[in-house]
Amino acid sequence: MNKDCTILFIDDDQDILTAGQLLLKRHFGTVITCESPDDIPALMKQHAIDALLLDMNFSPGESTGEQGFTWLRRIMEIDPDAVVVMITAHGGVDTAVEAMKLGATDFITKPWHNEKMIATLSAAVQLRKSRIEASQLKRSNQALVEASNRSHQVILGKSKSMTDVMAMIDRAAPTDANVLILGENGTGKELAAREIHHLSQRADEVFMSVDVGALSETLFESELFGHKKGAFTGANTDRTGRLVAADGGTLFLDEIANIPPHLQAKLLTVLEQRKVTPLGSDKAIPFNVRVIAATNANTETLNDEKLFRPDLLFRLNTVQITLPPLRSRTDDIPDIANYYVEHYANKYRKAVKQLSTSAIEAAIKYRWPGNVRALRHAIERAVIFAEGDAIDIQDLQLDSHSESTSKQETGVTPSATDQHTSDDLNLARMERSLIRQALQQHQHNISRAAKELGLTRAALYRRMEKYDL
Repeated sequence: MNKDCTILFIDDDQDILTAGQLLLKRHFGTVITCESPDDIPALMKQHAIDALLLDMNFSPGESTGEQGFTWLRRIMEIDPDAVVVMITAHGGVDTAVEAMKLGATDFITKPWHNEKMIATLSAAVQLRKSRIEASQLKRSNQALVEASNRSHQVILGKSKSMTDVMAMIDRAAPTDANVLILGENGTGKELAAREIHHLSQRADEVFMSVDVGALSETLFESELFGHKKGAFTGANTDRTGRLVAADGGTLFLDEIANIPPHLQAKLLTVLEQRKVTPLGSDKAIPFNVRVIAATNANTETLNDEKLFRPDLLFRLNTVQITLPPLRSRTDDIPDIANYYVEHYANKYRKAVKQLSTSAIEAAIKYRWPGNVRALRHAIERAVIFAEGDAIDIQDLQLDSHSESTSKQETGVTPSATDQHTSDDLNLARMERSLIRQALQQHQHNISRAAKELGLTRAALYRRMEKYDL
């Protein structure tokens, strides 16, 4: 397994180098020998060295090891991840300890035992590979964080309610306090969480989002806490939980109110102890994350002890931010709509069209049960299908369900096309009616409505989009 590796052996004794090369070339791909340590920098520049075997003394009669220490320091300056094994005929425990302090990974004495030599260098090569992989992973993670920050989307809106929200975000973000974000579906809870992370002292670390409402009870602990290989059927490899994976950064727990009470207790314990024990392990792993939670549940649900643990609520809502629905900040609708017109025009390589006055007026009057998400989808459709010089009211496709929306708000029974009757056998109308009924029954809680309908959240979103719900 070491045939693709390169070893650099530095010693002032040519006989030692020859003996070492004859031994090592049977186990490693390339063995480079060097009598003068002055050649080390050039050789390290010319070759990808996996491990260096460095003599401690290079002058006749020298036995202090200082020359080896000097070149060890120089090597570590050139490549801090270099793996260096020291070798000498003169040395004891103190010499080995000093070499380790300066960055050496191991120590071999002359005359060496062949098995010991091969085992030591094989371990050194594997250490080098691990260091390279760790460095690459660190750079990749940093690149992902930077890319995420570059694509950071600002929160749109200049209304009084949104100005107040942004003021709370600005004050809470620099602290490390846990934040609970409340708001209806589509109001931008994850966007607010990302803004808090972006303005926090953890901005250079990972932001990890977990939709806990979509996790089954069997996957909840594995996803958040992690598991060891063999912990349960199907656990074929070790898995790092999200709490540990987000270490140093921010963990966003969406749909927090949908966690069953017995799992709420486990989450509370982990958050209080700041340690997590993966399934199948008996060793607790410490973690350091900032927790931001979100839910579309109302305060009555959160304060119901049968549904949500008060002690977990206290742990999560050190700071509580409530995002207003779009219908209560209609002044922001034109700016949001125009932003997404430009966004989707660029995405689909379409000409940027203006929204007509009638389209803007209709958008302002519409109640937007799906809030900003629904407005964004309406604008996306309009950009794709609008044929005129401007985006007009019919392009937003609001008329088809604006009447039924107003009737729902006034308590008037929906029209026959929205009712599920035994005389109506149209599958599309029946499906639309059932989805609307489930959404109303669960106060537009997507996770609960999806569970009631036997769908995933993504599948329910697709059907809501299809039926303009």
